[in-house]
Amino acid sequence: MPSHRIDRSLPACYAMVHRGLEEIAADEITRDFGGEVKKSGRGIVAFRLPELDRELLRLRTVEDVFLLAWGSDELPYTSEALERIEQWTRKAPWQDLLRWHHAIHPKPAGKPTYWLVAQMAGQHGYRRIDARRALARGLAGVFPSRWRMAEANAAVEVWLTIQGTQAVCGLRLSDRTMRHRPYKREHVPASLRPTVAAAIVRLAGTGPGMVVLDSMMGAGTILAEQAEWARERGWPDLHLWGGDRDRFAVQAALINLRRFRPEILARWDSCQLPLPTNSVDRVLCNPPYGRQLGTEENLHDLYRRAVHEWNRVLKPAGRAVLLVGDPRPLLDAIRPVGWSAQRQYRLRLLGLPAFLSVWRKRDD
Repeated sequence: MPSHRIDRSLPACYAMVHRGLEEIAADEITRDFGGEVKKSGRGIVAFRLPELDRELLRLRTVEDVFLLAWGSDELPYTSEALERIEQWTRKAPWQDLLRWHHAIHPKPAGKPTYWLVAQMAGQHGYRRIDARRALARGLAGVFPSRWRMAEANAAVEVWLTIQGTQAVCGLRLSDRTMRHRPYKREHVPASLRPTVAAAIVRLAGTGPGMVVLDSMMGAGTILAEQAEWARERGWPDLHLWGGDRDRFAVQAALINLRRFRPEILARWDSCQLPLPTNSVDRVLCNPPYGRQLGTEENLHDLYRRAVHEWNRVLKPAGRAVLLVGDPRPLLDAIRPVGWSAQRQYRLRLLGLPAFLSVWRKRDD
């Protein structure tokens, strides 16, 4: 979508992302969609777009996207918050938002359905069910009596998300396919979320004709997102190389990557790659975390041997984007090869800490 003047008559939107990836999602919104980010933090990015249509659903680094009804950074922790939720909800421009929602998602046949979702994080002087009831009171009269509530596959979903004193409310525009890609038919334990893989690809800065390697590919999610990135930009000659030591992971990747036709998809030891020296432009990888290997000593040994091999196959000035749980073994492994740090992010993935980093090999 080309960048041009923002139409202030269009409703604002917000996206929910993994904590720590707000900057990367904001970059996608502004650079690829011509948007204007108004605020970001705590896993939420608020923005406006020059146009509002189904193209919005092509965002790849976000989990869900919404039309913004209201938001606040000053919601009390006490039960006084319930009155404010009700008041702010009652004042929101629901009919305008519903018209925009129906323009993007036409009404289904039969009786329309809706559902209310309330999410809370942190300690409060009220319960999540109390917040949902306050939301429902604020919505009184918004949905005609012929509409019925339906938790599964509702045509319209109103979401209220509360994190400490921050609250945001809106109409959900996305569905599960935004974060669960159609290509991902097979999974392996600890399989990477596609939105996180998309963030990794975005940081990689790949270009036409490059060779991209994921030597511990699991179900192939990073390579699939890299292939989608190249397809959207019309690059027919990006080279995808992937492998894993687990034969079940390779089988899963074969199914998930079938339509992307990677050049190499192999079962191998990632610390002894059957690849030429200086043959790879980008290494993108989510290696196993400590809990997957059993001991910290095993983790240090794996990372040390893997980084040594990545350094061998990377071309001079090549880039590596790596996602790990504990950064210390990775930093210890990188120090001897002399890579320079480009960017680093602290994340929360499924409630657990993670470390996402971008590195550049020396060009000598």
